[in-house]
Amino acid sequence: MRKWIFFPVFIILFSCKGKVPETYLSHEQAAAYFARIEEICNRDNGKLWGSNLFGPMMFVDRTSRQILANQPDKDGILKLKDGIYTGIYPREKLINITATEFGGTLFGVAPLPPVEDEYRIITRAIHCLFHRFQYLNGIYPAIFNSTNMDEREARIWLKLEWKALRKAITSEGEDKLTAIRDALIFRGTSQISFPGYVDEGNHFETYEGLTSFTFTFLPSASMDEFKKRLFEYLDRIYSFQSYSQSYGGIHGALYATLLYQKGFDFKNLISDKTDLGKLVMELYNIELPEICRDVAGSLAISYNLDQIYREEEQRLRDIRERLCKQVNIFNQKPVVFIGLESPYFDFEPEDVHSLDTLGTLYSHIRVSDNWGKLTVNKHGCLISGNYKQLRITAKGLKADKNHIYGEGWHMILNEDWVIDEVNDNYYVHRIAP
Repeated sequence: MRKWIFFPVFIILFSCKGKVPETYLSHEQAAAYFARIEEICNRDNGKLWGSNLFGPMMFVDRTSRQILANQPDKDGILKLKDGIYTGIYPREKLINITATEFGGTLFGVAPLPPVEDEYRIITRAIHCLFHRFQYLNGIYPAIFNSTNMDEREARIWLKLEWKALRKAITSEGEDKLTAIRDALIFRGTSQISFPGYVDEGNHFETYEGLTSFTFTFLPSASMDEFKKRLFEYLDRIYSFQSYSQSYGGIHGALYATLLYQKGFDFKNLISDKTDLGKLVMELYNIELPEICRDVAGSLAISYNLDQIYREEEQRLRDIRERLCKQVNIFNQKPVVFIGLESPYFDFEPEDVHSLDTLGTLYSHIRVSDNWGKLTVNKHGCLISGNYKQLRITAKGLKADKNHIYGEGWHMILNEDWVIDEVNDNYYVHRIAP
C-alpha cells in the first residue's frame, strides 16, 4: 500500500491534441496486460467480493503522463489508437494507485513501475480496480499516518504479532489456534498501549489490507503461490525503518488470509473500519485473557524476542547515524518552510525514515496541497511529527513565475501563493487579501 499521491519530476507539458510522448509499454503490450487482468478477474468472477472487479482502468506513465486505457471515457477525451485509448493525464491531477473520475468515467489508475515488471504491473492493476470497487461501494480514498508504529514499543508488539500470524497461517489444528491467540494477545497489548490509534489502525488495515489481500490472492494460481507472495510482501515491509505509512497493507492482508482459511464470506464485509482482529477472534472462537499485557511478555520469548530487540537497537543506531548526516540540511539556513493544510502524499514506503523528534524524512516524495505541488528527488524532505509543516533545502533556489526550483526538488505554486525570503530562509504563504 503506498500512500500515495504522485506528482512528476519537471516535464514538458503536452496538450491532449499534441504529440503523445512515449512510454516503455507499447499498445500491443498494454492490450495483452488488459486481457490478462480481465482473465484474472473473470476467473474469480465475483466469488470473493460479489462483483467482478474488472472495469475501466488506465496505466499512467509517471514521467510522460501518457495514459493507456482499456475503455473510453464518457466525454471522449481519450482517443482510440491500435485498440488502446490514449491521452495525457491532466497535470493538475496527481498520479497514484487509486480510483478517480476522468472524462465522466470512474477509472482505476495504475501508475507504471519504473521498468517493466509483469507481477508489479498486474498487481497494481488489481490494486486500483479494487479501490474502484471500494469507491463504488461508498469507501473513498483516505490518508493514513499511524505515527505510533514508529515507536519502539509499538514496533516490537507489531513484529511479534506478525511472527504469530505467519505461524497461524502456515499451521493447522491446535497449533493454528494457539498462534492466532498469541497474535491477538500481542495486538491487544499494543492497542492498550496506544488507544488513540485503534480506530485509525482498523481503518488502515481494512482499506489497504483488504486491497493487498485481493491483489495478492487473485493472480495466484494456488494457495501455496499466494502464501509465498504474501510472505514476500511481509518480509519486505518487515525490513522497513518506518512502519507508519506501510504496516496496514500487510497487516490487514494477514488477518484477511486467516478469515479466508476459515471460509469467511467477504461479501458481508462492507465497512472500511472493521476490526479484522476481532472478526478473526470471533470466527475461530478464541478466548483472550482479561488483560493481554499480563501474559504477552512471557509469550514473546517463544517468538524470538531477543532478535527483535537487536533489530530495534540497530534501527536506533541507523536513526542516530542518519540524524548526524541530515540534521545540517534541514537545520542550517537557507531552508524552505511550507505549511501543510490538506496534504496528499505519494512515496515508496522504503523511502520513509524516522528522525526521532525532528520528524520523518522522505528520501523521495510527491506532495499536493492548497499551495500547489512539490516533487523531491534528492536530499529528502523533512515533515514534522504533527504533519503541519515540511522543509526542504533552499540550496540552488530559482524562481520562474510560479515554478520554483531547488537542488533536488521542483514546485509549482497555485494562484495567490508566493515564496518569500525571511531572515535567509524561505516561506511559502498565501497572498494576503
